[in-house]
Amino acid sequence: MLAKLSVRTAVTALAALGLLATAPSATAALRDPAAKPAAASAQSPSPDVTVKMPSAVADRLGTDRQTLIDAVSTDVLSRSHDAEGLSPKAAVSKLAGESRKVVVDVRTASANWARGVAYVEAPRTHHAEPEGWLYIAHRKDGQWIPGLEGDRAFADHVAKSPLVGTAERQTMTAYAQRKATPQQETPSVRAAAANTNGLLLPWMPDYYMTLTGGAHSHTGSTGYWSSLDFAGGNASGRVRSSREGTATSMCGAGGGWTRVIHPGGFSTDYYHMWNSTYYNGTSIARSALLGNIGTDTCAGGAATGAHVHWSLRTYDANYNGQYTWLNGRTIGGWAWWNGSSQYTGCATRSGVTACPGTAIYNRTG
Repeated sequence: MLAKLSVRTAVTALAALGLLATAPSATAALRDPAAKPAAASAQSPSPDVTVKMPSAVADRLGTDRQTLIDAVSTDVLSRSHDAEGLSPKAAVSKLAGESRKVVVDVRTASANWARGVAYVEAPRTHHAEPEGWLYIAHRKDGQWIPGLEGDRAFADHVAKSPLVGTAERQTMTAYAQRKATPQQETPSVRAAAANTNGLLLPWMPDYYMTLTGGAHSHTGSTGYWSSLDFAGGNASGRVRSSREGTATSMCGAGGGWTRVIHPGGFSTDYYHMWNSTYYNGTSIARSALLGNIGTDTCAGGAATGAHVHWSLRTYDANYNGQYTWLNGRTIGGWAWWNGSSQYTGCATRSGVTACPGTAIYNRTG
């Protein structure tokens, strides 16, 4: 009863803001009348999951929102590296002990469909980055079937869900099928940009920022060295999309983490921004303004100086979305190479080598 009262209080307090910030604490009977309460309670992670939800969406979902949160958070934890080998409930408890949240953000809902963002916060003790996914969930035969960005269920839901607009569906389908938009460029430009379908660095073409961190993993510890750090320069600190696509603000309004899905099998992440533009599956053009370099840690991690942490993502052979290697790829007209250790890698262009501390111009060819 205390748990239910606390949820009711949270909903009332946040109604004016339109956000539900605490997960509703439903009983096992509400989730599944046939389930054994003790077993269901032991397995459900959602009482300790942080939920963001507009009040109108909460009303539309009713008590069924509990099973949605259970389904999405369980899938998220099954994909999280930091929850590997743990039951969902044990994983949430472990992360909570590290002062880290599992967040499920339900942004829109209609009959039998829900959509949003979910993420696992990064440790705040060092320069690490969060794990996050877009998701679409479909209710069928009384059960929620979530699809996280990159898996087959997500691709199926993209094709069918009324919560996905026509333009966004086209881009996201092209992403899933690794279809590139034809490039109207010279042969030399096509050759230079072929392996990333023309991705730029995260600011305006023909301006520069300073490379402050060479190729490193998104988390700063394990995984492909997929990320670069940039700061300063003459681009006025403005962070822009590496190519056209559909953009989503992963932390919600005011958060400094944006993901853009591009045609051709790639997506890009931008973290630590301030004064960010809010996007929610929004179609954007190349070099669209995303925000400014900053030190935001809306989903964990740390930042010692204003910069943008930029990361490259793609699918693996099993259609699971993941961060991918930069080594040998051309971004912004520069070929990027790993160093002997993380953050030390350099870039080459026309016989010039640029290492951390070097100003780099963003080039289209």
